[in-house]
Amino acid sequence: MTARPNETAPPGAIDYVAVEDSPQFRNLKRSQRSFVFPLAVAFLVWYFVYVLLSSFATDFMSQRVSGDITVGLLFGLGQFVTTFVITMTYVWYANRKLDPQATAIREQLEQQEAGA
Repeated sequence: MTARPNETAPPGAIDYVAVEDSPQFRNLKRSQRSFVFPLAVAFLVWYFVYVLLSSFATDFMSQRVSGDITVGLLFGLGQFVTTFVITMTYVWYANRKLDPQATAIREQLEQQEAGA
């Protein structure tokens, strides 16, 4: 590890580099990433499957399901539904798992700043 010019923060100030290196902050980042990255990969795979099917499986995508509604139209609308479901799921996860961790870190920093 290389030495930093200012290893400690001045009195009354918060050393944000030390906060970033703290176990609580690392756990918060790990929790967020362990949720976001797999979900992002899953959505991108779903999106590219839709694009590839639209390009190379036109017979399948143009099959009528009911009236003028085709498989391609349902898959396209499914993209919007998936986006909303992912958003709602992330908000739920953040409210239950991430926000309490972030609040604890923030309160600790506010106490540190007030006590200095």
